[in-house]
Amino acid sequence: MKTLLRWFLLAAALLLLAHLYPGVEVKSFVSALIAALVLGLLNTLLRPILVLLTLPVTVLSLGLFLFVINALMFWAAAKLLDGFAVSDFGAALVGSLIYSLCGMVIDVAMERLFPAVE
Repeated sequence: MKTLLRWFLLAAALLLLAHLYPGVEVKSFVSALIAALVLGLLNTLLRPILVLLTLPVTVLSLGLFLFVINALMFWAAAKLLDGFAVSDFGAALVGSLIYSLCGMVIDVAMERLFPAVE
């Protein structure tokens, strides 16, 4: 139940992002749901590999290259899907930052609403 609620909230965050930032476009809520799912899958499956492969660059940039990796995941999701579009890499960078901030807020809210039972 928590996972479904988080997925719906992340899709709503994508719609909010598209409304606030003109470089990101989401056609509908269904497109936002699919985009949130694809973003989650890319971040789960592909991001750890990219982080490991780019570890020297990440260390040299003091971790700032992780923002580029997040933007690449955001841009890749937009290229894979029809109802989700990003105008350029700069928009993907800003969009991924805002989406990540929304995800952190959602995670904190979920932890407060549904505390872990020990």
